[in-house]
Amino acid sequence: MVKVEIKSSNDVGLSSLDIVSKFAERGLNIHPKAVRMLERLESLNVESLDSLIDKISMTSRGAVVTPESLQDLIRNKPKMDVYNSFDSYGYDLDSKKDVKIKVEKDITGNSSCEGGIEDFVCHFNSRFDKLANILRRRVKSIPIASLSKIKPKEAEIIGIVCGVRETSSGNYLIELEDKTGRINVIATGKLREIASELLGEEVLAVSGILKGKNLIANRIIFPDLPQNGKRPNKDFAIVFTSDIHFGSNAFLEESWNLFIKWLNGEVGNEYMRELAEKVKCIFIAGDVVDGVGIYPGQDKELRIIDIYGQYEEAAEHMDGIPKKIKIILSPGNHDAVRQAEPQPALPKEFASLFPKNVIHVGNPAWVDVDGIKVLVYHGRSFDDIILKIPRLDYSNPVEAIVEILKRRHLVPIYGGRSPLAPEKEDLLVIDEIPDVIHTGHVHTYGAKFYKGVLAINSSAWQSQTEFQRKVNLNPMPGNVPVYGPNGKLHRLRFYKGS
Repeated sequence: MVKVEIKSSNDVGLSSLDIVSKFAERGLNIHPKAVRMLERLESLNVESLDSLIDKISMTSRGAVVTPESLQDLIRNKPKMDVYNSFDSYGYDLDSKKDVKIKVEKDITGNSSCEGGIEDFVCHFNSRFDKLANILRRRVKSIPIASLSKIKPKEAEIIGIVCGVRETSSGNYLIELEDKTGRINVIATGKLREIASELLGEEVLAVSGILKGKNLIANRIIFPDLPQNGKRPNKDFAIVFTSDIHFGSNAFLEESWNLFIKWLNGEVGNEYMRELAEKVKCIFIAGDVVDGVGIYPGQDKELRIIDIYGQYEEAAEHMDGIPKKIKIILSPGNHDAVRQAEPQPALPKEFASLFPKNVIHVGNPAWVDVDGIKVLVYHGRSFDDIILKIPRLDYSNPVEAIVEILKRRHLVPIYGGRSPLAPEKEDLLVIDEIPDVIHTGHVHTYGAKFYKGVLAINSSAWQSQTEFQRKVNLNPMPGNVPVYGPNGKLHRLRFYKGS
């Protein structure tokens, strides 16, 4: 595992005050983001700045010099030294150097549910059909209503779990339902433990012996993943992070700034700098800002008390990431989108604040990065899953990821802490096999391969809040997983206590 030591680094070049003053002398105002772009130029001096302002004065049509106007000059005047120095800091927007990124599935712009009974019926029928199709590759199922007619001694069935309870004899009774009927399944022996961990409205298969109106189970079969030992072999790196919580007074700005310096190749040993140079894409799995009114007493833990200001700060910090790196930004339960999942991408009023290298997607979203299929999901359902299965806890979040992969569903519990938007198609089903599943939410780090799929939970950039202390959540901030060339996973630490 790789550790990045925290160290200070002084910027070289003219100060922000020098830059603003120079523009003011020529009757021009300059946007703060444009000031920061110029501050990063080591080659910038008084003469080159004067030359740049001359060009802007001839081409500027607005009262404020924006980052976009500077980028336009970069494209149009590549031979000037002051513009070439932008390229070395990642402002080259030449798409030929980018990896191919395709958003394959996302609710954004496709939501049609109104929350009525018909929507719920369509939604759960979609869930059943998708997961039953996966299970039929492994079992030869009989419709439940046909069991009373055929009366086989042994049978395999597929159903959605309607209820689970322990009987007086210590066995478990599972109510299973398909589109034709309902049956009670009795789980005995070793199957009792599996039955005790059933989460709710999950779809599974059962084989067993028919005894009266009950099926005595000898196997409980989850949709699960097939074994896949093949890993993508690429020459670039992908960074995964989440839960930044801009606007919180517990936001770890020093650690975040060190992370940005690493992305810009300004810190770390030679190997680390080479790894940073290979980063082509960053996934953010929700909770970009801390939000407003998310939990009782949150206002006392906010540094920025309005949501627009929080997103403005988020956008300014994102602007420090090299523009050659694409940022896939998905929301979480602290963000300004509907709470019910699946969640659409940030609305335009907030998304428009961010740099152009940010790609806004919903939660969850399937994204193909040059052949690497990434499923990004914030992870709110972990609250319900960890509460339901006693052997799980927040300190080891990848085991919760394993449970959703086994069930091939991101939110297998309905009616818990994860509100559901009953879309006619259940987009929370994991109907394909990702190369990477990336989650956040619980503020702790974890990564492992499960049947060939890399499961990642990507830590946070917020120290423990008073609310987290009350609910006994101990964060592990500043840990960043990097999926590097040849399928190697690196763990970078940007926080002293991590």
